[in-house]
Amino acid sequence: MQADNSSVRTSLLSKVMLRRSCSPAMSGSAKVPVHKRVGDHVRKQKEQLKTAKRPHLPRLTLESEVGYFTPKTWAFWRSLIVCFCVFAIVGHWLEIPYCLFMDSAFGIVDGDYAVWTDPWYHPYWIYGIGAVIVTLLVEPLKEWIVVRRKTLWGALLQTFIMVTLIAMLTELIMGWLVNQPDEFGKYPFWDNSQLPLNVFGQAWLVNDMVIGAIAVAYVWLLYPLICEGFQRLRPKHANVAFAIIMAAFAACCITSYVQLAFA
Repeated sequence: MQADNSSVRTSLLSKVMLRRSCSPAMSGSAKVPVHKRVGDHVRKQKEQLKTAKRPHLPRLTLESEVGYFTPKTWAFWRSLIVCFCVFAIVGHWLEIPYCLFMDSAFGIVDGDYAVWTDPWYHPYWIYGIGAVIVTLLVEPLKEWIVVRRKTLWGALLQTFIMVTLIAMLTELIMGWLVNQPDEFGKYPFWDNSQLPLNVFGQAWLVNDMVIGAIAVAYVWLLYPLICEGFQRLRPKHANVAFAIIMAAFAACCITSYVQLAFA
């Protein structure tokens, strides 16, 4: 299955490169003299040899951002399940600094909020579900944008803007449907009406931008990193790693819920 997933990615990348090579920006290279193109290629090869041994951060490339949405393969679902488990825990960790910032800046977090007392290994299921939703909806959107944008940074910015708008519209529509204020002006679930940058008292642009930034970091960096990690392993070893992660997650769930039950 792993080889099948790699072949799917290779096929997708080939189509993308063919599309870009036929674009006006790329077709102009045919007008460059052959000796100049050869010289440029040699210079690039020399620069790569000089920097090959230098430590450097991984760079965003077309190959590193396209071809991970392959729902017909086991490798895709294995990575998706792992993301659900990992980010159900990691989301708990990230909520702590988020709540600290929001409380200090806007004073909107209650002192008895569960994040202050829950065990650090206790899963927050909403973040695992969020990782699954972002993978199924935003990842194919990102790959569609990457193929059509001239630069990856432009594609990254467009992804952030679109996800932020989607989050804002979702919060706004849900608010209009289930969060209407009563005759005393009290909102039943959340009240953003007094916060700066609120949208019709229901959505809050600050929160939506945070969601957009987290979603971009996930689909551009974290999800590809998890997929690549599995692809570097042999299929048998990848499945063993998957089983270990599942066992560790189950242990976190059982231990934390037992601890909370007897607290």
